[in-house]
Amino acid sequence: MKVLILGAKGNLGPHVVKTLEPNYDLRLTDVSPMKTKHEFMLVDVSVQEQVVRAAEGMDAIINLSVLREDRKLAFDVSTRGSYNMMQAAVTHSINRVINTGPHFVLAGRTYETFDYELNPDIPPQPGTNLYALTKSLGQEICKVFTEGNDIHVLCYLFYSFRDPNQPSVGADLTPFSISWNDAAEAFRLGLETSLSNLPSKCEIFNIFTNLPHQKFSNEKAKRLLGFSPKDALSQWWQKPSN
Repeated sequence: MKVLILGAKGNLGPHVVKTLEPNYDLRLTDVSPMKTKHEFMLVDVSVQEQVVRAAEGMDAIINLSVLREDRKLAFDVSTRGSYNMMQAAVTHSINRVINTGPHFVLAGRTYETFDYELNPDIPPQPGTNLYALTKSLGQEICKVFTEGNDIHVLCYLFYSFRDPNQPSVGADLTPFSISWNDAAEAFRLGLETSLSNLPSKCEIFNIFTNLPHQKFSNEKAKRLLGFSPKDALSQWWQKPSN
């Protein structure tokens, strides 16, 4: 399978590349050059022609592109970029897309007082946070494209990434955390899962490790993708034994 990765130079990109490269033919893209043994193209996701050209000959697209702070660029990358990605999928008859975003695309301030098993099928309430709002709009664009085309989109929601070997002294852990390796493994599962097993052509998944608080639920990812995180990150929440 030939896989296009948009935003491959970001924080998550190198981990996804490392996990996928043994079994997939990768084409990496980013807005700035990067050193890699894989095919690489300079691509600004806000420019549709560049995204369409990068997607030619691909079987799947993974979107890791992100820009959080600048108002115009955030919309260009997260919202317009999603439109351009989906248009590229239509142009080249690519039927598998994995999109990404922060957990507050769904669980914004409206859900701050909720305390148990917030699942990825709750009504979305991103609020007015620029990052969440632009990613939420991008996610809705993905969904609309699936309704009239033979495309399946898996939307992965993340929040906090951790190195399981990192000392936990003076650190805190959110109830939506995951190791880099487990996060990357979710993309391999998303590429290998049978699309016919998905309930709809656009499904959202909470991607985080098994944590005792259970404010959020990752059961759907386990059930439909076979997601089984290996790193419990217990040094952040379990009291050390004497």
